[in-house]
Amino acid sequence: MFERFINRPVLATVISVFFVLLGLIGITQLPLTQFPDIAPPAVSVSATYPGADAETIARSVAPSLEEAINGVDGMTYMTSTSSNDGSLSINVFFRLGIDPDQAAVNVQNRVATAASQLPEEVTRFGVTTAKTQNSMIMVVTLYSDDPETYDAAFLQNYAKINLIPDIQRVDGVGQTEVFGARDYSMRIWLKPDKMAAYSVSPQEVIAAVQSQNVEAAPGRFGENAGEALELIIRYKGKMKEPGEYGNIILRTNADGSVLRLKDVARIELGSYSYAVDADANGKESLTMAIYQAAGSNSNDIQVAVLDVLENASESFPEGIDYIIPYSTKESLDKSIDQVIHTLFEAFALVFLVVFIFLQDFRSTLIPAIAVPVAIIGTFFFMILFGFSINLLTLFALVLAIGIVVDDAIVIVEAVHAKMEQQHLPARTATHKVMSEITGVIISITLVMASVFLPVGFLEGSVGMFYRQFAFTLAIAILISAVNALTLSPALCALFLAESDAEKKGWFKRFEERFFKGFNAGFATVTERYVGTLRLLIRRKWLSLGGLVAVSGLAFWMAASAPSGFIPDEDSSFFILAGSLPPGASLDRTMEALDKVEGVLQEEESIKDVISVAGFDLIAGARSPSAGVVFINLKDPEERGRVKNINAIMGGVSQKLGSVNEGTFFAIQPPTVPGFSNVGGLEIVLQDRTAGSFQEFEAVANGYIGALMSRPEISFAFTTFNTGYPQYELLVDEVKANQLGVQVDQLLGVMQAYYGSAQASDFNRFGKYYRVIVQAEPDDRADPSSLEGVFVKNAEGDMVPMNSLVSLKKVYGPQTVDHFNLFNALTVNAVVSPGHTTGQAIKAAEQAAAEVLPAGFSYDWKGMSREEIESGSQAVYIFLLSLVFVYLLLSAQYESYILPLAVIFSIPTGILGVFFGIQLLGIENNIYVQVAMIMLIGLLAKNAILIVEFAIQRRKSGLSLYESALEGAKARFRPILMTSFTFAVGLMPLLWASGPSALGNHSIGAAAVGGMLSGALLGVLIIPVLYMLFQSLQEKISGPPAPDPDAKPAE
Repeated sequence: MFERFINRPVLATVISVFFVLLGLIGITQLPLTQFPDIAPPAVSVSATYPGADAETIARSVAPSLEEAINGVDGMTYMTSTSSNDGSLSINVFFRLGIDPDQAAVNVQNRVATAASQLPEEVTRFGVTTAKTQNSMIMVVTLYSDDPETYDAAFLQNYAKINLIPDIQRVDGVGQTEVFGARDYSMRIWLKPDKMAAYSVSPQEVIAAVQSQNVEAAPGRFGENAGEALELIIRYKGKMKEPGEYGNIILRTNADGSVLRLKDVARIELGSYSYAVDADANGKESLTMAIYQAAGSNSNDIQVAVLDVLENASESFPEGIDYIIPYSTKESLDKSIDQVIHTLFEAFALVFLVVFIFLQDFRSTLIPAIAVPVAIIGTFFFMILFGFSINLLTLFALVLAIGIVVDDAIVIVEAVHAKMEQQHLPARTATHKVMSEITGVIISITLVMASVFLPVGFLEGSVGMFYRQFAFTLAIAILISAVNALTLSPALCALFLAESDAEKKGWFKRFEERFFKGFNAGFATVTERYVGTLRLLIRRKWLSLGGLVAVSGLAFWMAASAPSGFIPDEDSSFFILAGSLPPGASLDRTMEALDKVEGVLQEEESIKDVISVAGFDLIAGARSPSAGVVFINLKDPEERGRVKNINAIMGGVSQKLGSVNEGTFFAIQPPTVPGFSNVGGLEIVLQDRTAGSFQEFEAVANGYIGALMSRPEISFAFTTFNTGYPQYELLVDEVKANQLGVQVDQLLGVMQAYYGSAQASDFNRFGKYYRVIVQAEPDDRADPSSLEGVFVKNAEGDMVPMNSLVSLKKVYGPQTVDHFNLFNALTVNAVVSPGHTTGQAIKAAEQAAAEVLPAGFSYDWKGMSREEIESGSQAVYIFLLSLVFVYLLLSAQYESYILPLAVIFSIPTGILGVFFGIQLLGIENNIYVQVAMIMLIGLLAKNAILIVEFAIQRRKSGLSLYESALEGAKARFRPILMTSFTFAVGLMPLLWASGPSALGNHSIGAAAVGGMLSGALLGVLIIPVLYMLFQSLQEKISGPPAPDPDAKPAE
């Protein structure tokens, strides 16, 4: 069938051209991302209870929503955080593959069923449900050189009105998130003393605002009345200016005087919240994150966003500008440039190795042409599978360079052998080779492809990671097989026809001397190889003992190798998480962050510093005593004396010891976005006893102490702290009843003065904002302010608040977390240098088993959860790949015994994998695991070449000994050629640098080490295994019938 392409070279080239054209189309259509979207879909539910503390929200709001949501279709786990700022955030995580839009709808439907159980104030503010975007690709900071004129509130609202809408219209932008909530709000600052003097309660103020700040549709004149004109009646609508609100009438007196809102309050256009403050490089700022929608092109999005920013900056008010403290575009560009550079280096090295072995430029062109056809053609099929151009798929293509040349090399080498040994012209030799070797090519291709089939059964984030890598590689291999059976034979018939033409010149003389020496050396190696093989075959039990030793060593190294998930790369970006003593005010936190910035500005490697006061990054909640600093580093080549990001982080942490106001520690964000805000281990402790938070904290501290005693953990901590100073409000209910004060009215007054309450809303700048009622800041500064607060009783008299309530000093947490309905807290652990996350996870599990009392359990979230779930899957997939290869070979050989000769040779390569990664200090991470699965196919391919040719020699009438020896000798050169070609092609991965260096090193060390050991040890043990299992097969079914024509290509 395939021999026809030898006589139809145009048809063969057209097929390859089609692959290339389709691939070029694919390149233009495929989305470009740093990693596949492997983070699980998540839906967030947010609620606000103004003035409430964390325990109140966790008691009165969270349970109703959590119980309604729990068990929604596809859910894996659920977390919630209740905060003292009155906010509740619930995150529901789903299995990968669940439609996030449908998940959001399902959660929203569940939330609706709980609405009636929520406090009225919570429903008034609204409960929002939204799908969570995982891929933050960019952070934009707007800053002001003139904070007196353009403060943080102006910057945020300017951005929301003039900038963010344009960014959201960029194709591919999934979400924009602003850190902090400085939306405009009409702030009605009540004055308790004036309110008491005029006998006005906050409820009356709210009622007056609601009744007078309205939208209305009065109607029209003349409609259907036979009039010549029809006139619209308009009402001014809701108020927009502070002065208008000041004129709201609270009461008209009998003497005709009018009490207005401005008489008891100060009104201004302020901010909805004052809980968070930020600056950039010491200047007032606004920081927002931009998230990528699934299936979009990260680079295109960021280029478009930069265009929007550039155009918008032309109309910025004087003194306002922007910076980009974080962007995946820069690291992605560098990573892809590095991989593309590696692709070209690998191609050049492969070309060189093939040229040395084939010793003919025309012959070398044939496998060289196979590379771009297979690599470029793969991009089209990636569209069909829904893949993207990312680091994983590009890594797969780098590996493919050393693989896709194999089939073409086997054909070219076989044609060369025919032409030299039988003195045939190229076309005749190619016909003979294709009639003999086509089955081998198809067999090898099927085996290589079958290795990756089990990856399709993997679930979750790890499955997506494996699939994009493995299937991309499988596609390239299949295309290369088609190319080897169509284009390569046609080119052999054309290119090799004049291969023996006489050439002259100094280069020819040098070339002849070099190849003469190379061939003489290789002939010596081959003779020694055959001699060694004779000895091993005669003493096969000694050889098998060596195989057992190699296999035992390989499996011991595999079991003892430190495990990991995805290595942390140098993204030129890290974070400082800081905390001050419990109860510290936002002003104190800002002062501490100013000192931190002063320390950081002295670091020569730091480019930008963005600080946010009032936000706890670890807890994911607002806290006045917490802060976070985002640090953008210069490119590695532009950094100072210290270039390693871990060393820079260590140096910064050491210098920040001089900032006595709080504690600050440096952390790297996760390599793959969407799992967590920070890297390291995330351990969730659960309290199933319904005990006190103080008892829970004591258990957690005991567990943290156990973690810190383990060498695998350098640091462990939790943000959970029950030491935040609070006051418990005690109401004298008897006295309140005697004085005609309802408890709910009393608490309503407290909330309006000290917590805030929404009175109405208004439209300005084309957007809706809230009208918020609250006491002046100075009138709620400390507990003594209660002396000036009054509550109105049923008779209309003003009763002093401090006569009805008392305050008790207590302590409690800043946030309360739930995990799957139970009280929980998160323990973060940093892995010690020299240890891996896998080792740290085992240490954390052992510590939990030792110190956690009955009623307390632990779980995992974030990347830690994914790593644990992936551990067992990798073993099953590896075994399943072996089974697939075994079954396919069984079908081909019509034997369940002979394929074992192939399967049992694979441990020789596994030994090299773990030796390679141990040599470079790399853990057994997901890159190493996918490289191992790929090696199953490559190592099986080498074994098939020997076994297939030995079988044909056996059928031609040779003895078992002679067939094993002849098969090994005939395939020795092509096996070494393809193996060294593959290994040399991956050498650039070992010296790669840049943002994806660790991924390069992991794949390179595993693949090169495994290929070299598998080739060098495999050529020695495979003939012995063939003899063993072929003799066993013949004892059962007898020797094969003689077939004189069954002689393989030479």
